[in-house]
Amino acid sequence: MLKIPYQQESDLRLKAPVPLTQHPAAMYIDSLSTGSVSTMRQSLDAIASMLTNGECDAMTLDWSKLRYQHTMSVRTILKQQLAPATASKMLCALRRVLLEALRLDLIDPLDYAKAVDLPSIKQNGKIRGRALSQSEISSLISVCQNSEGAIGLRDSALIGILRGGGIRRSEVVKLELRDFNPETGALEIREGKGGKDRTVYLPEGAIPLLLDWLKVRGSEPGPLLCPVRKGGKVEYRHMCPDAVLKIVRKRAKQAGVESFSPHDFRRTFCSDLLDAGIDIVTVQKLAGHASPVTTAKYDRRGEEVKRRAVQKLGF
Repeated sequence: MLKIPYQQESDLRLKAPVPLTQHPAAMYIDSLSTGSVSTMRQSLDAIASMLTNGECDAMTLDWSKLRYQHTMSVRTILKQQLAPATASKMLCALRRVLLEALRLDLIDPLDYAKAVDLPSIKQNGKIRGRALSQSEISSLISVCQNSEGAIGLRDSALIGILRGGGIRRSEVVKLELRDFNPETGALEIREGKGGKDRTVYLPEGAIPLLLDWLKVRGSEPGPLLCPVRKGGKVEYRHMCPDAVLKIVRKRAKQAGVESFSPHDFRRTFCSDLLDAGIDIVTVQKLAGHASPVTTAKYDRRGEEVKRRAVQKLGF
C-alpha cells in the first residue's frame, strides 16, 4: 500500500511498551471471536504500516495520536486500492481501536469524534463469486467418492457440509464430533462470525456422506473433519481454513469444474433456498447473517417472481 506522504513515522511510534490492558489495539483484538482475530489483526497491521511507511505494526503504533487527517488519508488509500467490502472492514477495525483509546482516556473526545467521522465506502451491492450448478456439485462429490481411502471420504463429507449447511470455511474447521447429530442432520456452529452460535441442518442426501467418513474416522472425541496422512492414518486435530481452500481447488480441477471458492458453496446455499421460496428471515438465520440485507444480495429471482407474488393478493 502507498505511504501517507506527510507523516513523520517517528511521531506515531510508541515511545515505550505499554501494558496490554492500556493498549487500544490489544483491547480491541481481545474482544474479538477466535475466528476474527487473525483477519482483524492483519487489517490493523496494514493500517499501521501504511501510516508509518512500514515502520510500525498494530502493537507499536500509538493509536491515540491519530487525528482526522490520518484516518481520512487511510480511507482514501483503502478506497483506491481495495474492494469496498474489504476497505469497509478495515475502517471498522480502525474505528473500534480508536473507540478503545477513548474508553482508556488516551484520546481527547473531540479528537476522537473528528477522527472517526469518515464517509462510508459505498458498495455496489453485487456479490462476487458464483453459484454452482447441481451437476457441478455432483461431479465434485463423484471425484471424491472415486478416490480410494479416507481422504476421499473426508473430502466428500467436507463438500456435503459446505454445500448442505452453507457454513463458512472458518466454521467448518472448528466443528467437533459432538456438534453433529446423525439422526436429525443438525450441526452446532459454535462461536461463528461475531461470536454467535447457531444450528444448521444438513439435507438428508448429505448425511450419508458424513456417516461414511465417520466409519473411517471413528468415535474418538475431537474435530469432526481431520487431516489424513497419505497412508490413510487419521490425525485427530483441526484442519486449517487454507486446507479447505486447497481441497476445493484440487477437487474442482479433478472434476473439470470451473474455478470457484469455498464461499461459493455458501452463495449457492443461500441462492438455492431463496429460489425454492424459503423466506429470507429463515435463510438469514441458517446463514448466520447479521442482517437480512446481506441475505438479500444472494436473491437471484427476477421480475416474474414479484409478478406471481402479487397475484396472491385478494382483490
